[in-house]
Formats: sequence, structure tokens, C-alpha cells
Amino acid sequence: MKRVGIFERGEISLGDVLLEVRKNPALGGAGAIGCFIGIVRGVTDGGSKVKGLWFEAERAMAERALQEISDWAMGRPGIVDVRIYHNVGELGTGEDIMYVIVSASHRRELFETMQMVIDRVKREVPIWKKEVTEFESRWVPSE
Repeated sequence: MKRVGIFERGEISLGDVLLEVRKNPALGGAGAIGCFIGIVRGVTDGGSKVKGLWFEAERAMAERALQEISDWAMGRPGIVDVRIYHNVGELGTGEDIMYVIVSASHRRELFETMQMVIDRVKREVPIWKKEVTEFESRWVPSE
């Protein structure tokens, strides 16, 4: 399995990813594995009920951007492994959107790097999100 990827709903699971992370021979240098799971929220910031989200990506460009972010993060001190996976297509409330898994020698490096990776994914990766609520559907700008 590649260290990054764009997948259709159901093509990848957190369990699959964690099995791959555990196979990494460099994991012996890690003291922690951290996992971020982005999920579809059931309510908008304005209080409307969310029916679901629709994600679109230019797959090749998005995977290149994810790889650049992962490579950058792997160069940070104490980082042993970085995995970034994002789902596209229609996702319902509570379903998984994104997995970011970071293995590091210590928790401080892990949490700092994970936060920066998530922020960069939101800013830099060409993935577009359409929010469908009980009242409307609209394309949501990246955060």
C-alpha cells in the first residue's frame, strides 16, 4: 500500500492502514503512533442538519500534493512514518473522510507534525467538498 492515496468510499479502512503501518521495519524507532480520523459532522457550524458531503479531487494532482506533504513530514526530526489517505465521493454523516497516521520517536513530535500535516492537506490538496444539508447544498471553501 502506498503511503498516500485518494480512495472511493469503502476502498480502504483504518484497520488496513494500521496493519500496513505495523509492517514498517522502521517502526522500531517509534515510541508512538497517532491517528487522526476526519469524519462527516452531522450539523453545520450554523446548526443545520447535514445529510452528507460530496468530495471530488483531481486524483493525480491530489496524490502528488499528498506525497509532497508526506515527504516533507518524513523529513522532520523524530518522524518515522507518515500516511495520508482521503476518501472521495458521497459520504454520509459519521463516515470517515480522511486518515492521517504519524509514527514518531516521541509524542511531542507526533502531535506537532500531525497538526501541520492536517493543516497542509486542508490548504494545499486539490479536493473539493460539497455540503448537503436539510435546506441546501453548496460547495464549501477549504479551511
